[in-house]
Amino acid sequence: MQLKRVVVTGIGTINPLGHKAEEYFSNLDAGVSGAEMITRFDTTLFKTKFACQIKDYSPAKFGIDRKEERKMDLFSQYAMIATEEAINDSNLDLKNIDLDRVGVIVGSGIGGINTLSNEVTDFVNGDGTPRFSPFLVPKMIPDIAAGLISMKYGFCGPNYATVSACASSSHAMGDALNLIRLGKADIIVTGGSEAGISIPSLGGFNSAQALSTNNENYRTASRPFDKTRDGFVMGEGAGMLIFEEYEHALARGAKIYAEVAGTAMTADAYHITAPHPEGLGAINVMKLALEDAGLKPEDVDYINVHGTSTPLGDIAELKAVKKVFGDHAYKLNISSTKSMTGHLLGAAGAIEALACIHAMNSGIVPPTINFTEEDPEIDYKLNLTLNKAQKREVKVAMNNTFGFGGHNSCLLFKKL
Repeated sequence: MQLKRVVVTGIGTINPLGHKAEEYFSNLDAGVSGAEMITRFDTTLFKTKFACQIKDYSPAKFGIDRKEERKMDLFSQYAMIATEEAINDSNLDLKNIDLDRVGVIVGSGIGGINTLSNEVTDFVNGDGTPRFSPFLVPKMIPDIAAGLISMKYGFCGPNYATVSACASSSHAMGDALNLIRLGKADIIVTGGSEAGISIPSLGGFNSAQALSTNNENYRTASRPFDKTRDGFVMGEGAGMLIFEEYEHALARGAKIYAEVAGTAMTADAYHITAPHPEGLGAINVMKLALEDAGLKPEDVDYINVHGTSTPLGDIAELKAVKKVFGDHAYKLNISSTKSMTGHLLGAAGAIEALACIHAMNSGIVPPTINFTEEDPEIDYKLNLTLNKAQKREVKVAMNNTFGFGGHNSCLLFKKL
């Protein structure tokens, strides 16, 4: 069976660096930090008091009225906002496409955790009467964002969520690619959304010693590859992309950002939170993605790495890159845009896929900011795109995303 080709024809996002894709890309290129002190709740007794929040957010600003807001957790709101931008950007004429052939696959690591937290807190602080909202369950479940998108636009094709911690949105995009390749859909709206800056998330990640506690230098606390890195910085938001079958896109005269060349998924089978120290799962996923795309290591120009700014993770991933790419590893541009956006958990892969696509279309590789001190465990002969964006023609970009539980996902994008 001849697999169909898949391209990206629309993009949208809301994240700590911008309310739209254009603003996001501009701030990526400029090396802007999205970190701020948390204002959503009182952090006085928490070890970490900062995160990468979305700035100046209100549902009304994006046309979400009070009635709709009552029915949607923040993660669903973000997904709807990013989807609207992506659909508008794609110039899809919903009256002239087969809506039965349009699917929605949205990844989220923790779904409506704000809703669950608030409802349980209200119950505990009350008189014991279970006065839970009738919207609790439909606001909380991670699949609801995909469902809401399908309802708004009438998309009746494959519709579901992927939940695999920080690999969630990359798994969603990988599934979207494969379903279109197999002819199961013409278009899939895909990506991820997360609104994890909440009391239980902050407390839980602090207890797991996963978060940076560098409150004195919060703007520069997300510092992948730096000796002084001490954990990741939480972020929030959504990234959505329109994946479309190539001939279908040509037939309607769509603009094409990139081809989705290949994907792969593996497991570390090692530890519930830590990566394999030699990056074995990461090695396998990159090799398999290259094979799936029909590309050689030397074809790749840029890798947007998982690069969370954790002591173990950054070292293991760079070991894996060197193993897969050999001498070519030193000719690559490598960067972690989490240094600017923070870690969007289940939505990380989606906004980083957008960063890859931007690098290909702009000729600008976004930087890894906040670097000051070398770590003897890291090879700085690698071009880690430290502190400033670099100009480079990017024909092929790789996006790595790894999650708690040992989940690994890799996507490859290429210019047509």
